[in-house]
Amino acid sequence: MTASAAAPIVQTSTPAGRLTRLRRQHPNKIAAGIALGVYAGLSHMALANEGPVRFRVDLTPLLQSPFVLQAHVAGALLTFAIGCVLLAGVKGRAMHRTLGYVWVVSMAVTAISSFFLQSINPGSFSFIHALSAWTMIVLPMGLAAARRRKIAAHRKHMTGMFMGGILIAGLFSFLPGRLMWHLFFQV
Repeated sequence: MTASAAAPIVQTSTPAGRLTRLRRQHPNKIAAGIALGVYAGLSHMALANEGPVRFRVDLTPLLQSPFVLQAHVAGALLTFAIGCVLLAGVKGRAMHRTLGYVWVVSMAVTAISSFFLQSINPGSFSFIHALSAWTMIVLPMGLAAARRRKIAAHRKHMTGMFMGGILIAGLFSFLPGRLMWHLFFQV
């Protein structure tokens, strides 16, 4: 045996190779990281001249808001809770299927009710409504993929909707000055 044959081959990956692998294996983590960065920057700009931020819970603004907004928040909270259970639990069982159908309905309620909320651009749609339109297109596709037993496509569609439609859009609903901010924080 020669010396070169006995030595193990060590593969070094370049930074570009690591980035490509990260993009391929964890696209949702990259999107969440970018969203958190944008959120932190926007929040910092909005709060630059304000005092310290304190946590508190005051549901009065939500209880006094229109019914469509209450339905939107209730649908989003239910979708978030069920989505966390579905992502953490065993897939393919009857409980997953039942919770999945409830998740689809609550996601549809959240997306449809958002079209009646136009607080960012009064009187017209905003970029967040693009997420709602995307959700209404992809939701039946994810459901159809599950029924056809195309599990990889089902997982991709549903996880993407959860990340983009619930986590990232939900994160931006907590920007300073928005309703969710006023429910939980005070300056």
